[in-house]
This record gives sequence, C-alpha cells and structure tokens, in this order.
Amino acid sequence: MNAIDTFDAGVFRRIAGRRSLDPRLPQDIAACRPHVVVLGELILDGWWSGSIDRLCREAPVPVFDVLSREYSPGGGANTAVNLAALGAKVSLLGLIGDDDDGRLLRRLLTEAGVGTHGVITVPGLRTQSKTRLSSEDQLLLRYDDGARRRAGTTETLLLGQAQGEMVAVAREVLPDSRAVVVCDYGQELLPLGLASELRSWAPQNPLFVVDAHDASRWAPLEPDLVTPNAAEAARLAGRDVETDRRVDWAREVAPIILSRTRSRNVVVTLDREGTVLVESAGAAEGRAQAHRTWAHPVPNKQASGGGDTFVAALTVAAASGLPLRLSADLAQVAADVAVHRPGTAVCSLGDLSDRLSDIPGKVVDPGTLLREVSVARAHGLRIVLTNGVFDVLHRGHTSYLEQAKELGDVLVVAVNGDESTRRLKGEGRPVNRLEDRTALLASLRCVDYITVFHSDTPIPLIEALRPDVYAKGGDYQAGSLEEAPVVERCGGRVVILDYVPDYSTSAVVRRIKSRR
Repeated sequence: MNAIDTFDAGVFRRIAGRRSLDPRLPQDIAACRPHVVVLGELILDGWWSGSIDRLCREAPVPVFDVLSREYSPGGGANTAVNLAALGAKVSLLGLIGDDDDGRLLRRLLTEAGVGTHGVITVPGLRTQSKTRLSSEDQLLLRYDDGARRRAGTTETLLLGQAQGEMVAVAREVLPDSRAVVVCDYGQELLPLGLASELRSWAPQNPLFVVDAHDASRWAPLEPDLVTPNAAEAARLAGRDVETDRRVDWAREVAPIILSRTRSRNVVVTLDREGTVLVESAGAAEGRAQAHRTWAHPVPNKQASGGGDTFVAALTVAAASGLPLRLSADLAQVAADVAVHRPGTAVCSLGDLSDRLSDIPGKVVDPGTLLREVSVARAHGLRIVLTNGVFDVLHRGHTSYLEQAKELGDVLVVAVNGDESTRRLKGEGRPVNRLEDRTALLASLRCVDYITVFHSDTPIPLIEALRPDVYAKGGDYQAGSLEEAPVVERCGGRVVILDYVPDYSTSAVVRRIKSRR
C-alpha cells in the first residue's frame, strides 16, 4: 500500500505504530474510513422461528407454524455489511436475480450503508437464499434456493452482459480503494478473468484478500492474503485434516497453500480453535513463525457468518495500517462478538470497543468462576487450570500460557495473592501488586478467566473446579507436585509444559539488581 492521501495521515501512523489492542483502536479505524471493494457472490439469509406441536394430516410429519421471519445479507453481502459497520466505505460488486429476494437483499444492503452501484440485476437468475427453520432455539432445517439459471443462449448472454457491467463498475471504484476482498463460494457467477487484471486497475496497490472455497482459482491475482477454513485448507494442500492436532496441522500445510494460491500470507480459520496466520517470509524454508489467535467458543447453533466477520475486521484493520498479526487478533475479537449472537450477526465499532474494554471482566472471584465454568462444561467445553505468582510477566510465562490454552477450550489462571506470594518467595516479593499482575494477565488473548487464591497451594481450588487439565510450566516433574494426586482424583490429568530456559522472574530480578 503506497499512499495514504485519503486518510488522516496522523491517525494512520498511530495505528501502524500500535503493538497491542486497546478500546480506542476501533475509533481510529473509523477516522481512517478506508475504501474497501468487495467482489462477491451474494446470498440472502433467512431465519424463521416457529413452533411444532402437531402432525400433518396428509402424512406423519410435523407441522411447523411460523411465528417470525428475519432476513439479513449473507455470503459476500455479509462481509460487505460487516465492513460498513466497522467504519469502511464499501463498494459491493455482485449479481442478484430479478426477484423478490434480490430486491430485499439490495434494500438491506442500502440500509446498512453499503454502496450497491455494482450490484447488478440479472434477468432469469434466482437470487441465492439460505433459510433456517428453528423452534425453541433448536435449528431444525436449512433449505437453499436460487443462484440457478436456465442454460439457454439468451440466459447465458444476459449473464455475460451483467458481468460486463460489474467489470465496468470495478474499473471505476478500484483506483481509490485501500483493500479488495474476493468472496467466491463456487457459484461460478464471478468472472475469473478479472484475477489477472485487478491489480492493474488499482494504482494504489491495495490489500487483496481472497476468501474462497478454492483460493487457487484466484492465484493469478497473487493475493496478499487467503483465508481458507480447515476443510478448504485440506483441499488446497491435498491432505486430510488431522482433527486431534488441527493447529499444528494448519502450520504444516500453510507453505503448500501459499504455493498453490501464490499468496503472500495465509490465515487458516479453525472455528472454536481460533486461527493460524502464517506469513510467506521464510515459509518455504520452514522459518516462518505462525501466529495463533484464540477463539472463545459458544455452543450457539443459531449463529452464522463468523468467518465473514473475521475477514471483514481483518481487512479493515490491515487497510487502516494495523500490523497483520494485530489485525488477526482484532478480527478474532470481532468474530467472537458475532458468534455469540443469533442469526447472521454483525460486529460494529461500538461492539469492538466494548469487548476491548472488557479485559477487567476476566478477573473473577471463585464463586463466579465456578458458575461460569459450570456453564462452559455443560456445553462440552474442556477446562484447563494453571497457577502461579506471575510477578514479572516475561516470555517464559506467555509461552507456557499459550501452550496451556491449546490443551482445552477455557483457560483459567489462578494467581497467588500478595501475602501468599510473600510466604512462598520471601521478603521483597511480589515486585508487582496483585492488581497489576492480574491486569497484565488479563491483557493476554489466550487467558479466559483469572482468579486469586490465598492458600499456599491451589488444592482447594482444584477440588472445587475439577479441571480437565492441570498445566504447570517450568522444570517440574508431575510426580513431585503435591497437587497431582488431587487432580487425578478429580478426573483430570496433569501436563508439564515446555520449559523456556533462562526465563524466570528470579532471573529477571537478579539481572536488574546486577545492573543497578
């Protein structure tokens, strides 16, 4: 990206210089208001709610009585709406049918602030729709319709003419764009010939993102980023997903995906396990460092479109100057917002600010923790517990906490109180007060809950919490841990994580004293 003349240059530089997320970031992105072009296949999502309390007379099947109907933009249209909600100026390019669903979809897009000059109506085409039927929060059925046309000469000609109109609009809007997102779901409605031409129409060299069922179709574009999910990544790499180690598997197949798509970077989205970002620099030689984001899973069967929200937030953040790794972290926050809501949800700037302001909410008392964990466990989520003083937070801490998170779904960190720390570590400790230690831990994305204990061991908490995994970092041996038999008696297992040599709070304190 070469120019920032359409931005507030000071805001752009401030975002580019960030090294962490904070509640002010969404408003800075809004101040930049990057122009994003979405080239996508468009869907109308329907959510029908009703009741079932009788059988049909004609056949022994249940009767679904419709109580409410809700509609929202889906597919590439959902990505466009999320971009607009996150402060971008959005130009949407895509095809819809000359039908009621198409007209409703256009109206919803306009109401959401999306530019629809490039949304072209095609006679004879049926707008694709996906309608879900649910009763008492239980999804019963989804039926898909549309995106079909008759294969006659006239219909083919009309489709070609509509694609030509869409290409003409693309030439108009691309020159001042900061990012371009391709949303290709295999309907074969997007002209693939554009792949080799889009960059030549965009002199500002915007960020090109491809979110496609088969991103290799867009390899001539040489995108900056592709965003396959696990199944799509498996097809691109020609390797089955290793379900018991999906994160490591994603890191391993990333170089193959980068090669096949000719992309500079790849983010593999793994649903409840977050995402893995691998940048092309050093990937071929195995030197690339993967960046992991952490999801906060929810067992909501009524949610859809979290991937669209992720792509939108990542794009608008990166187009505003935020480094790619932080953009992925912010996108994960946005996706967490979306999947915790029913329907095809949208994450706004206000939602992001509120979620980023909610870091203190991670610190909970034992009673609240037990209630939260009980709900998570009832939904099948695995609980990981670790504990420590965490006096001077350092690389050894963050490394082992990220490893601990990978062992389950919810990571609970139990922190020694100040008096407990003094008994264990001696006078002069802790260096940092309890409030400071918990605040730093709460800023880590891999940490879900923090609680404080005042006993010399966490055994009372272990007995109450009954974690699935109890993790310890450092040079411990499982047999030497006083807590180990208690964990196993409660049905859990003890895992000793990799030790990062030369990183400890005591070593840090010694270095500070020696320099003094």
